[in-house]
Amino acid sequence: MTETDATLPSDPASDRRIVTEHGLEARIAAIVEPVAEQIGYRLVRVKVSRMNGMTLQIMAERPDGAMSIDDCEALSRALSPVLDVEDPIVQEYHLEVSSPGIDRPLVRRSDFETWRGHLLKLETSQMTGGRKRWRGRILEVGADTVTIERDQVQPDEERNVAIAFEAIGDARLVLTDELIAAALKADKDARRGVLAGTADNDNDEEARD
Repeated sequence: MTETDATLPSDPASDRRIVTEHGLEARIAAIVEPVAEQIGYRLVRVKVSRMNGMTLQIMAERPDGAMSIDDCEALSRALSPVLDVEDPIVQEYHLEVSSPGIDRPLVRRSDFETWRGHLLKLETSQMTGGRKRWRGRILEVGADTVTIERDQVQPDEERNVAIAFEAIGDARLVLTDELIAAALKADKDARRGVLAGTADNDNDEEARD
């Protein structure tokens, strides 16, 4: 089983998103990302869809990669008044704040590093090696590129391919048993860290009393 390093940078500025939105979604991201960071969350993705009339989906997570229902509600309460003031969508819409999920989008260099060894699907915004769609395991993460080991190759094709981060239009993990096990372990570790932090705070308060 692939070991997953779920330790993420604590400074959002040191690990900005490299896969970002365009058009209306980019304008919304510019509004919501500073608000999310101010209260301790990292924006993953903004998506506007025609589901239920019009839905604005905000994917976010804590720096440790976790995102509970309480976290989603807290971020939704913080974003709603800001979005009401800025009013980036001219028609009525439903705001949906959610976690990235197990088969999550990969939008930061640290995402590729954290889930190295796992299977992903990737689409480039420009032709790379004669194609735009790729599928394979994350083999190596460099400063400017990610190398994947392709799982579906023809005899005359290279198995290992390095793709520049700046060329990535979309990337997400593929749901596998291996990924589910790693994600559950990462979530368990994150919850254990929260409980440990709560216990430390309680001990500090008792010491002050």
